[in-house]
Amino acid sequence: MAEQTPPGRFMVYTTFRAVPTWYALPKDEKGKAIAEYLARADEFKGRLTVRPYSTLGLKQGADFLLWIISPGLDQIQALTEGLRKTAMAPHLEQTGSFLAVTRESMYVKGHVEEAKVTVEPGEATYLFVYPFVKTREWYLLPMEERKKLMNEHIRVGHQFPGIRINTAYSFGLDDQDFVVAFEGEDPKEFVTLVMRLRETKGSLYTVRDTPIFTCVKRPLEEILWSLG
Repeated sequence: MAEQTPPGRFMVYTTFRAVPTWYALPKDEKGKAIAEYLARADEFKGRLTVRPYSTLGLKQGADFLLWIISPGLDQIQALTEGLRKTAMAPHLEQTGSFLAVTRESMYVKGHVEEAKVTVEPGEATYLFVYPFVKTREWYLLPMEERKKLMNEHIRVGHQFPGIRINTAYSFGLDDQDFVVAFEGEDPKEFVTLVMRLRETKGSLYTVRDTPIFTCVKRPLEEILWSLG
């Protein structure tokens, strides 16, 4: 019997930076360009979710990040096309993008929060995003062994209730296996969580978990005016 296609929602984390032409624009032209950019994004309300975050001064090559969640890839492309037709688009460079889809976890079905299929961004101030790649040896381990290692991982995570994890799957869609996005109010708490996770046995099977983006939730208009 063919495996059923699981339910889920697509998401993309895209980073941008302002190019030097933006700094030279008169303030009134910037205002018109920002207004058009915001209006185009507003056209997609109800069709997909767009959550803006500032990375200004926190990551080389990125000034802000858009977390876009959609039931289909067509809406993500339509939004991207619309934004690229605005007067602001020539002054922005897309510097990164991670594509993934949500689905039920095979490891944590007993944990409702971690196993959820749909993901909605929370209201936390900070977002920590990175791609994640496991070794091929990990996927050759017996399922019970993988579950045992993941249970240790989950126990560590539960020691930090102020941090919420959102996991999405990228197999066949993008270069990584997963995209993980942690939400929280205290970056120092997240640092401690990651340090503890490094000490788990499951971390032996990590190939790559970079680049990491530390993001601050801010209104999109405020983010765009902050670019200079």
